Amino acid sequence: MTTTLRPTEPLRQHEDGTRSRHYLVCVNGRPVGALRLATHPEYGPTVARLEDLRIEEPDRGRGRGTVAALAAEEVVRGWGCARIEASVPGDAEAALRLMTALGYVPRSRNMAKSLGSGPPRLPAGSAARPMTEAEYGPWHARDQEGFVRDLVARGVTESQARIKAERNHTRFLPNGLATENILISVLEQEGNPVGTLWLGLWPETAFVLGVDVRPEQRRRGHGRTLMALAEAQAAGAGRDRMGLNVFAGNTPAERLYASLGYETTAYHLYKELI
Repeated sequence: MTTTLRPTEPLRQHEDGTRSRHYLVCVNGRPVGALRLATHPEYGPTVARLEDLRIEEPDRGRGRGTVAALAAEEVVRGWGCARIEASVPGDAEAALRLMTALGYVPRSRNMAKSLGSGPPRLPAGSAARPMTEAEYGPWHARDQEGFVRDLVARGVTESQARIKAERNHTRFLPNGLATENILISVLEQEGNPVGTLWLGLWPETAFVLGVDVRPEQRRRGHGRTLMALAEAQAAGAGRDRMGLNVFAGNTPAERLYASLGYETTAYHLYKELI
């Protein structure tokens, strides 16, 4: 049997410079699933996105998804793409196994938890205060550079990483410390700054955009305290759910979040198209 992709629409060119197209996955001409291919809105036309790949229940377990994903790679090679990315729901174990078997590498994952009825208390001697304008500039520069390094270490070119970092700034911090629904706090221990928290208060959830412990203060429990602060601030703002994104390979952070009850909601993976 032959598995192929059949376009269901013309190739679409969008105002943001991306292109996309929907396809049916067919076996000997019979539709058994679907997928969407697009170029990346932030990384540009050389990076593709494999989206919404699904195979109908009766045809699962027969290699249809594998062949469809490989066929998708050939399509985007024809578009001039050098990398392809995909996201997999946290509970889709079969899909995650498929992508890793095809050579996709985890870059990061989203995690989330429902917050309890009462906000956690900070340990004795710990206190939080808003970041000052004098602290903001140096913090922002460090945060940008750290974000770029993390992306470059996980398959993103430096130019692409810097573009994404700048777009994140425009999106999340258009007015710096005065940005609406953004809290940037400094955690102090006995009056000494030990770390920072960057929290977004979205309509339906709170989201940890950044947690950073000073290098000389690490392995002293301050990361856990910063997460307690995040949950307290979220609860104080009326949010009952917290989300975050953690880079793959950041084992201490992954272990911390899991120990606090965060569960994976999505995996984000990439593959170089050689």
